Amino acid sequence: MSTPESSAPRGRVGRVDRARMQKSVVVVVETLIRHPRYGKYVRMRSRIMAHDAEGRCREGDLVRIVPSRKRAKRKAWDVAEVLGREPEAARVPSGTEGVS
Repeated sequence: MSTPESSAPRGRVGRVDRARMQKSVVVVVETLIRHPRYGKYVRMRSRIMAHDAEGRCREGDLVRIVPSRKRAKRKAWDVAEVLGREPEAARVPSGTEGVS
């Protein structure tokens, strides 16, 4: 027998890439996949749009997302919790990537 906690969807952990929309964030989830022929591990990234009802996520935050009902064409995940915050000093202002 399984407990109700184990049957609940566990979700995925990722970093908030974009938080400029109202009630929506884009989360980048990284997974390591072993290449079938060469055996080398390849890092795969997926960008998932998630619903953030309270607007508590900022760019760079580590979050847990869980599947939910379909809310929009690309949005079928909810932000369950914010696991960690990125310090303000480490954050790069948007639009300045690659500028030296």
